[in-house]
Amino acid sequence: MLIIFNPVAGRRRAQRLWRVLDIMATSGVRLEIVETQYAGHATTLARAAAHGDGRTLVVAAGGDGTIAEVAAGLAGTDCKLGIIPIGTANVLAHELGLNFAPAGVAAALAFGRTVTLWPGAAAGSTGTRLFVQMLGAGFDAQVVRNLSLSLKRAIGRASYVLQSMRELGRYAFPPIAVSLDGVVSEAGSVIVSKGRLYAGRYLVAPGCRPTDRGFSVVLFERPGAWQAALCGAALPFDMIPQMPGVRVIRAAHVELDCSTAPAQTDGDPCGSGRLVIDDAPGSIAVVVG
Repeated sequence: MLIIFNPVAGRRRAQRLWRVLDIMATSGVRLEIVETQYAGHATTLARAAAHGDGRTLVVAAGGDGTIAEVAAGLAGTDCKLGIIPIGTANVLAHELGLNFAPAGVAAALAFGRTVTLWPGAAAGSTGTRLFVQMLGAGFDAQVVRNLSLSLKRAIGRASYVLQSMRELGRYAFPPIAVSLDGVVSEAGSVIVSKGRLYAGRYLVAPGCRPTDRGFSVVLFERPGAWQAALCGAALPFDMIPQMPGVRVIRAAHVELDCSTAPAQTDGDPCGSGRLVIDDAPGSIAVVVG
């Protein structure tokens, strides 16, 4: 079993990984661990494992960004994706109801029951990026772009709260042109989601499932720091879909003009410019236990 590990996860989260591996090793599972060295490395490693080495299971040990990179490498193959959730938010793991206890993670990977995941694919000027949970454009991408890695390692999810407070006073909230299945509108910020959850276990898109084709698109139609602050306060109470100026719309094809606004996929910056978002060409089998 090949395990692709993102060492940026930090020492404390790495200790959770070692506990999982110890349990699996005592069960006689042959393990190979490879650490990523740079952004996109997990995709290269996963692609080589699935295409060149003929692996049937590759495990991503990290957060949503690492999972997305591994998924991109496995796309178009029959290789299964396993997950050891040791990231900051672990949104996809919560979405799929994965076990976080080391013994539970090890048992799930050994048992091998899968569900079919339909990732999204965002095509832009720098290429196509696959995402497993969501793409954000506007304020949340600004937070991700300027977030200090050392702060993220030190205080985890609280770092996003702190960075959001910093950005409220300096982000200009430029309008983003949005096309949903050909219907054009405008928003201050946008979340294109494959699932219900955001930033951990917080509800933003009721009824949306990563096992389905298409997206739930959350439009924040009142640009400005005031709405961003109100939505930030509403997030822990799962009230985002009910907030004034927020709409959630289903769409199969999404286009965003992010010429003046940043964008991010699964917690990693993905640049700016025009983005064309569709389902990935194929599904991926994800081990859930």
